[in-house]
Amino acid sequence: MDKFFKISENKSTVRTEIMAGLTTFFAMAYIVITNPNQIVSFNHLAPGADPKFQMIWNAVYVASILGAFIGTMLMSLYAKMPFAQACGMGLNSFFFVSFILPEIISGGDLITGYHYGMVVIFISGIIFFLLSVTKTREKIAKALPDCLKKAIPAGIGLFIAFLGFQNVGIIQTNQYTLVQFMDIHGAIQNGAFKATIVPALLALLGLIIIAVLDQLKVKGSVLISIIAVAIIYYPVMGVAPSFDMGQVGQSFKDFGAIGITGLFDGAAWTKAFGSGASAIFTTVVLIITYALVDMFDTIGTVYGTASQAGMLDENGDPVNLDKCMMSDSIATVVGGVSGTSTVTTFVESASGVGAGGRTGLTALVVAICFFICLFLSPVASLIPACATAPALIYVGVLMMKNFKDVDMSEARNAVPAFLALICMPLTYSISNGIGVGAIAYTLITLFTGKYTKKDIAITVVAILFVLKFCMVTM
Repeated sequence: MDKFFKISENKSTVRTEIMAGLTTFFAMAYIVITNPNQIVSFNHLAPGADPKFQMIWNAVYVASILGAFIGTMLMSLYAKMPFAQACGMGLNSFFFVSFILPEIISGGDLITGYHYGMVVIFISGIIFFLLSVTKTREKIAKALPDCLKKAIPAGIGLFIAFLGFQNVGIIQTNQYTLVQFMDIHGAIQNGAFKATIVPALLALLGLIIIAVLDQLKVKGSVLISIIAVAIIYYPVMGVAPSFDMGQVGQSFKDFGAIGITGLFDGAAWTKAFGSGASAIFTTVVLIITYALVDMFDTIGTVYGTASQAGMLDENGDPVNLDKCMMSDSIATVVGGVSGTSTVTTFVESASGVGAGGRTGLTALVVAICFFICLFLSPVASLIPACATAPALIYVGVLMMKNFKDVDMSEARNAVPAFLALICMPLTYSISNGIGVGAIAYTLITLFTGKYTKKDIAITVVAILFVLKFCMVTM
């Protein structure tokens, strides 16, 4: 095992890799339930709703885990990197808006809409694969200017910290300012202190535990915090952990009926390409959008986590970048075939890297945990959000250090880097941050007379994002 994963060579241990894998899994385990919830929109599962919603939910539940398992196994055994894959947040909501919601509004067939989405994801996955085989994705990644390569990890750090704050209500919505700090006073007055504030306080406690243990050089500080907060959570909240085993058999049945067979639905292909020029144009735009977002989400995540782990080559690019891209593309094809939204490299992988994960063994542990979830649904729900949120927030702290290497004395570097940094959390998208940064860099370089042949690649990226921003709301 040590020889295969080069654990000693990467100055790690089997124990550290296992703990890092568990840390990553618990940080991203929410996707097991959240992904099917997002694709069908959870409120459509209420009593009296169309039973097809539950069928789709069950099929997506199994497909999501299969996509995560296969994608993460590829990262482990092929790329040998400590990154995990799962269905991308945001992309799953976009799936609902693009394919399920139109059927709800028009009174159409929900299953056909679901299968139409599978067609789009499958084709976008094939495009990923071809781009990866020809190493085009790798070339695009390496063409990013140095200022963006250094800003992306910090931007991802802010983004995942923001996710952590939101997951437990430390940051809340506000109709006037968009966001606000948790309203402790209001919760006390409304009798909601225990339900809304206690989880947030437990998350902050978890963050302090991580910081103290890390300061004391205690290994596994993140995982220790997750376990400690999870143990505290149940007695404090007055609830008991429970397993819901009733849906396991039905989930596999629905997966076989409408999930894995979805690509053979002729009505879905007709909807995609046989309903006139307008339908074909819409389908093509959707395919390009999914391809573009997944490509740059993956590029951003791999650069960010590899930078944190010190796994960059002499040019500042991640080692095994081509294999990471290949693993991601195959996982997306698997997702499309099995019946779920785009599978991408997960930003929460940074939590495992923060816990010391440096090899594919970390990813192998994550993959095994996902596989177990197939038969113990939902085992991941035993770990509350307030236990995993501190890991995300602390990783944000660690990843911010990358921004110090950006040359802020020159506007051509400073402005694109800052825009990439700030737009990731504010637009809730890694790819949007990269896109805005690429556009700014191209324009500033062009108008200051510093444009050279090497800037052509980033210009193409900028143009693609301009088209994406103009043609698709996401």
